[in-house]
Amino acid sequence: MSSAPLRVSEVAPLTPQLVNANHQLRVLTLTPFYPSAEDGSQGGFIAEPLRRMETRSIENHVVAVQPFYRRRVHGAESGPASRWETYFSLPGNLGLPVAGAFLASRLLRSIREMQAVCAFDLIHAHGALPCGHAARVIARELGVPFVVSVHGLDVFSTSQSGRIARGWRRRVSESVYGSAEAVICISEKVRQQLGAELSSNARVIYNGVDAGMFRPGSESNPLLTVLSVGNLIPIKGHALLLRAFARVLEPIPDCSLEIFGDGPERGNLLRLAQALGISSKVKFHGRQSREAIAAAMKRCAVFVLPSSYEGLGCVYLEAMASGKPVIGCRGQGIEEIIEHGNTGFLISPGSETELTNGLNMLLQNHDLRRRMGMNARSVILQHHTIDHQARQLTEIYRECAR
Repeated sequence: MSSAPLRVSEVAPLTPQLVNANHQLRVLTLTPFYPSAEDGSQGGFIAEPLRRMETRSIENHVVAVQPFYRRRVHGAESGPASRWETYFSLPGNLGLPVAGAFLASRLLRSIREMQAVCAFDLIHAHGALPCGHAARVIARELGVPFVVSVHGLDVFSTSQSGRIARGWRRRVSESVYGSAEAVICISEKVRQQLGAELSSNARVIYNGVDAGMFRPGSESNPLLTVLSVGNLIPIKGHALLLRAFARVLEPIPDCSLEIFGDGPERGNLLRLAQALGISSKVKFHGRQSREAIAAAMKRCAVFVLPSSYEGLGCVYLEAMASGKPVIGCRGQGIEEIIEHGNTGFLISPGSETELTNGLNMLLQNHDLRRRMGMNARSVILQHHTIDHQARQLTEIYRECAR
């Protein structure tokens, strides 16, 4: 494992500087990811800790946003008060540098009205563009502080398409991070992407897991099932997984592979499975509910996502909470959670041989799977539940509010 990341309690003293722990804080959350009436599974990593913070004297109001050209969605009935709003933005990533300004303009009047009824103490934006940019503008207008969360390795949006606007996106992102009271990173790996100057006010808070929903089951499937969950895009490594799985089938013919998720690579992956002669052993489930994913994690033998570009990855944590050994890649945020040989295996990105060997070892050794799975769940229960995340977020809110 890599060296321990900078935790909230190690950054600054939390007692006299904090707002009184019994004082009700009102927090406005701006986010492009959140459960909706149309899709209750997206953005659970934001909604779930907010629900737990309600018992910690934090009143959350959520404005979820998306560009005007996407299909309109509506707020979900459960969870903290939320509404969906649209804003003007050019399609693609060319409009990202100015999207935050348009979003702030779209929201400012209604937020001022909300502020007049009962003032917000803090704004929490998810992502520098566009929500962090909008939060910076709105926070200045309201005279309240804001914090911003970074959920991936592309902290400056420089890997987005559109080379002309790349430097512009970076400059706007830097100004957002520099103006925020705190930058919340989901892993030390993400914090390092900010660089020394901007990481001075950055804190690491790992995503938490609902250990009640994601809990151990039994391997009820007579076949040994390998499970993978993730968007079907090249960086997630599903093609690598298919090739390794084809090799595993030779010594272990009684195993199967289930893949949950959808994306532009679906057709290519289906054709690859057919070319490898393993189509009958691989099932593509598409995008499913969190309940369906939790059930799949209960019944699988091993969880694998050989992603080569991952800030952290909630699905690894959910599989660990389900008592299953996990396989991920070195050099990613999840390397800070998986202990190689104890809770799962870490492989070199793109290594078909290492992935094949890891699968073979786990699928052929029930006791090893059971031991690693128990260790994995123990790590989650001790450090990475939703309650851990909610407590740390509450500490930052009270530290930053004024």
